Amino acid sequence: MTDAVEAQASLEAQLKDEIVRMYQEVADNPDAEFHFFHGREAAELFEYRPEWLDEAPPGAVESFAGVGNPHERANLQAGETVLDLGSGAGLDPIIASRSVGPTGKVIGIDLNPAMCLKAQAHAATTGTSMECHEGRMEDIPLPDASVDVVISNGVINLSFRKRRVIEEMFRVLKPGGRISITDIVSAKQLSQSIVNDPKLWAS
Repeated sequence: MTDAVEAQASLEAQLKDEIVRMYQEVADNPDAEFHFFHGREAAELFEYRPEWLDEAPPGAVESFAGVGNPHERANLQAGETVLDLGSGAGLDPIIASRSVGPTGKVIGIDLNPAMCLKAQAHAATTGTSMECHEGRMEDIPLPDASVDVVISNGVINLSFRKRRVIEEMFRVLKPGGRISITDIVSAKQLSQSIVNDPKLWAS
């Protein structure tokens, strides 16, 4: 392994740890100050419907840390299978579960197993259900052609290997499946100081 590859692997490991730490902090202490929008204020800013937020568990709403609204164009239908990358405390999977109904299925993927358990517990209190798997979006732990729709909210930008993430999304999509994502895109090259700072990547 070359020095450059070793450095990349080390930085990716640091990034994973920082992502897990930061979003666990949002889930555990949603009233704390963060340098990004979160909670109901953020969800309302991104035009989540009031009834979605009113019907969801307070913990799922308070821990929301997305960057947009993937439900606006997802057009989820009853009976569909939906994959949510980076499901966090569960707000997006809960909304998706209500859309696909009891004949549908929602599967979450998150780096943090504790967040998976939290998301599943939040879903259970609403009468909906979801699967949640600890895993990386660069290596989605699902079979080929197994989901109808992939949604995500502000997580693809956290990956060093975005092309790999896109390849994985297309791998797990059924023929004719679709993707509805919201994310952060930079119009200019990031400085090396930002690229090499896991805290800035994770935020």
